[in-house]
Amino acid sequence: MIATNLHAVTDRIAQACARAGRATGSVQLLAVSKTFGPDAVQQAFDAGQRAFGENYIQEAVDKITALAALPIEWHCIGPIQSNKTRLVAEHFQWVHTLDRLKIAQRLSDQRPAHLPPLQVCIQVNVDGGPTKSGVLPAEAAALALAVRALPRLQLRGIMCIPEPAPDFVAACAVFISAKAIFDAIVEQGVPLDTLSMGMSGDLDAAIAGGSTMVRVGSAIFGARHYPGVA
Repeated sequence: MIATNLHAVTDRIAQACARAGRATGSVQLLAVSKTFGPDAVQQAFDAGQRAFGENYIQEAVDKITALAALPIEWHCIGPIQSNKTRLVAEHFQWVHTLDRLKIAQRLSDQRPAHLPPLQVCIQVNVDGGPTKSGVLPAEAAALALAVRALPRLQLRGIMCIPEPAPDFVAACAVFISAKAIFDAIVEQGVPLDTLSMGMSGDLDAAIAGGSTMVRVGSAIFGARHYPGVA
């Protein structure tokens, strides 16, 4: 089932790219495997998927350890508290959720010397959603410049999780505004190549708006089952 779902999502991305007049290979799929065990990740890996996103750090570290023999690229896409920065710095290749310089500094300081720099995106609260993490759009460039100066981090781009939009046009408008923030940072001399936006419900609009990486979970792995929830 996972292999079939993965191929269906890949086809959907290709179709969205075609509609947007973009090359199929210009958008990467990040498979969000939170709450699913190593077996599910193994199935997706066997079907050709290499990049996986995790929200819960301890759960992710257990999975990363169990699957250490596989050449998987692990992305942290959940919030990071100060007491979890060392785990993230030691186990992940990417972080999408930087929105505080303090956390960025800790990740840089704690990144092991034998590993390449941690690839990072700044999370921007692009539409001002009250329940969303992320730096305000007006503050994104300043944080980007500060993060870029940290020696063990490699700033790659921005990430956003907008509030659900009422229709495709409205969703596109929000994603286009995120692309404008991205472009404004680039214009300040910061080389970026990653715009992490779009999930199962809105990836078509995200791709139309300029996304280079979409984060898809349930459409690949099925409905999630959270511990303690009936």
